[in-house]
Amino acid sequence: MSLNRRHILLATTALPLLGHAQSAWPSRPVRIVVPFAAGGTTDILARAIAPELQRDFGQPFIIDNKPGAGGNSGAAEVAKSPADGYTLLMGTVGTHAINPALYPKMPYDHIKDFAPVTLVAGVPNVVVMNPASAQKYGINTIGDLARAAKANPGKLNVASSGNGTSIHLSAELFKSLTGTFMLHLPYRGSGPALIDLMSGSVDLMFDNLPSALPHIRSGKLKVLAVTSGQRSGALPEVPTVAEAGGPLLKTYEASSWFGLLAPAGTPAEVVARIQQETAKALATPVIKERMLSQGAIPSGMTPAAFTAFIATETQKWAQVVKASGAKVD
Repeated sequence: MSLNRRHILLATTALPLLGHAQSAWPSRPVRIVVPFAAGGTTDILARAIAPELQRDFGQPFIIDNKPGAGGNSGAAEVAKSPADGYTLLMGTVGTHAINPALYPKMPYDHIKDFAPVTLVAGVPNVVVMNPASAQKYGINTIGDLARAAKANPGKLNVASSGNGTSIHLSAELFKSLTGTFMLHLPYRGSGPALIDLMSGSVDLMFDNLPSALPHIRSGKLKVLAVTSGQRSGALPEVPTVAEAGGPLLKTYEASSWFGLLAPAGTPAEVVARIQQETAKALATPVIKERMLSQGAIPSGMTPAAFTAFIATETQKWAQVVKASGAKVD
């Protein structure tokens, strides 16, 4: 082979490698869609990991709040986005386990339209009341709440971060097990719901612990119980609903989770890189301690494990939706 021919061959073979290096992900900002308003736990967790990913990948990770339809609006937007790694979703137990059973018509397929990346954190919900409302109805415990709701059907109202969220379903499960009726007021996220709860426009809420915790500690909200199977390390003195709710609530358990997902078809190597860097960030002492202090339990599981987890959660919450009788038109 002549020298000139060898040079041409080497140059030709190098071109695809050069092109790949120039288009290596990420070469521009990455958008993380939060399908709820700012101030709620979905938003809090997304904003906790975004700076870590930005530092690790050398590109901005921008939070884009797209609330509406219990998280379905933002999730649907991501499902229809290019599968190039530049649009991610901070999905929730609502968008990827509850809503498929709750809504008769979904704007996306929560399994086929997404590539699960990693579970970011699991979070118990917490039953909180406006202190004036609690005093008005003589409510100091979760058992008191059941009795007051039974004695005053329709007079107590309960806020949520939107139809289909775990916050909504936690309240519906409580109502189903106790045979009570409280008016449900759906908001476009925990942030605006909490504002109305603290102002007295709303009586109570089954909120995610991280978003409610600062207001519990400041005394602006009265805490009754946590919805998880075990007490939370962030509020060890607060009983679970099952512990303090009496015989009707002995089987009660409802918790939330939050995780990153990409549009289906996103390159597996991109998904793997995001998962690895997210898991690394969640394991750092600063981030881990911050999340635990807020009541969130960091995870970082692999894409395969997260895929299996979503399948299990879908079955679990379909049963909860059926038992509660909750429906969204």
